[in-house]
Amino acid sequence: MKLTVVGCSGSFPAVGSACSSYLVEADGFRLLLDMGNGALGELQRHIGLYDLDAVFLSHLHADHCIDMCAYFVVRYYRHDGGRPTPLPVYGPEGTEQRLTTAHADTPSEHAMSEVFDFHTLKPGTFEIGPFSVRTEKVRHPVETFGIRVEHGGRSLAYSGDTGICEALDELAEGVDLFLCEASFLYGKEDIPDLHLNGREAGEVAARAGVGRLVLTHIPPWTDADRNLADARAVFPGPADVAVPGAVYEV
Repeated sequence: MKLTVVGCSGSFPAVGSACSSYLVEADGFRLLLDMGNGALGELQRHIGLYDLDAVFLSHLHADHCIDMCAYFVVRYYRHDGGRPTPLPVYGPEGTEQRLTTAHADTPSEHAMSEVFDFHTLKPGTFEIGPFSVRTEKVRHPVETFGIRVEHGGRSLAYSGDTGICEALDELAEGVDLFLCEASFLYGKEDIPDLHLNGREAGEVAARAGVGRLVLTHIPPWTDADRNLADARAVFPGPADVAVPGAVYEV
């Protein structure tokens, strides 16, 4: 599998980074994990506008899904070759309604479903293209899913937004790459069931025995270097901070 960081800023875009969006590719299939603020523009640095095969939305906060409204325009009003086949979109219950409301002026109340084939996420295991995926609810104020993606004997996990929870440990168990949010600073913010800090992300990675830890969703006002140092203090394996354009061969 190939993982490309499209955007990795938490809560709002940073100078030089869109919000959360990660492209996973294998066997010519392209799965996008989240499409937050600014992600659609950055995605075009890596693939064409119509090259996606599926989208997974971890939850319905704007910094993880709002550019789907712009992508609706791209697919609904396509000028060359007609409207493409509806794109599979996997998201929490109410995803279609959330995007329709956010767009505000769709041609009809069902226009979103003319270009997106919506699938409601539930905890469990299923297939998306060549990938075997497992999704579990994690801890966040709105319904949020973490995901584990497997292909060809390799695996990666993406936390979505979450506090500490057993489901996160299970999704990350033994993966080759763990893409984990680290929004808070250890010793500064401590709000249960909202976000992780760098140390907590490192502790999850250590418990789960992951191969590589990549910290992401770090807001512009959070010290990424300190978060990385805190993670490395408790996780013995290789650890990085996600940066836009970074590519990982998993």
